[in-house]
Amino acid sequence: MPRRYVDLSVPLETGIVSDPPIMLPEIEYMTHDQTAEQVMAFFPGLQKEDLPGGEGWAVERLRIATHNGTHLDAPYHHHSTMSGGERAITIDEVPLEWCFNPGVKLDFRHFEDGHVVTADDVVAELRRIGHDLKPLDIVVVNTSAGDRYGHDDYLMKGCGMGREATLYLLERGVRVTGTDAWSWDAPFALTAQEYARTHDPSIIWEGHRASMDIGYCHMEKLTNLDQLPADGFEISCFPYKIKGASAGFTRAVAIFEEG
Repeated sequence: MPRRYVDLSVPLETGIVSDPPIMLPEIEYMTHDQTAEQVMAFFPGLQKEDLPGGEGWAVERLRIATHNGTHLDAPYHHHSTMSGGERAITIDEVPLEWCFNPGVKLDFRHFEDGHVVTADDVVAELRRIGHDLKPLDIVVVNTSAGDRYGHDDYLMKGCGMGREATLYLLERGVRVTGTDAWSWDAPFALTAQEYARTHDPSIIWEGHRASMDIGYCHMEKLTNLDQLPADGFEISCFPYKIKGASAGFTRAVAIFEEG
């Protein structure tokens, strides 16, 4: 049976607004005309003119965080414990069976920036699309941040998933979620405004911290969610295996069976 693939991952790149300044990735590109000496060092006596066109190889050196680009957060990122006091698992310990399952898209583009999604919001959207959640469904959230990736206002865009909404998903067996925004939670700057008004620390990172009750993973900085239907596809999001890490890069893909 033929398959159709939709890439849900942004490319890792520099020179755009993808993260706060303290977390921006750096990429050093070494091109073929710069690396002939590297090749020559492996083969004593080799001359540059012996290489095709005098060229070496292309190599890139990265200075990045595990949360740059499209990535999967492990429960360890959210807190040192999960699921009521268990040691939080790191990205190399995430069960592979969590990472390739039927996908469900919740369209929350209509919510204003900084809106904290509630369980009632989730229930209403699931009712609208006619989907009953099943264990291990991968639930992705399409926000207004999706089409602003790389723009100056990206970090301020989109709604966030609150603790109540996140737990609603987790209590029904969801273990991987995702968003096209910078964070699963509401934009930090907008949450900071609410914190300044209420001085309630429980609103800080409340969606992430739901993992303390039920451990789960989520993807951030997804793309092309607007190209997906509400369901009827699978999502593959296996993370890069970094020992003891809080996150791993993922080439998240939606897969449709056609014909």
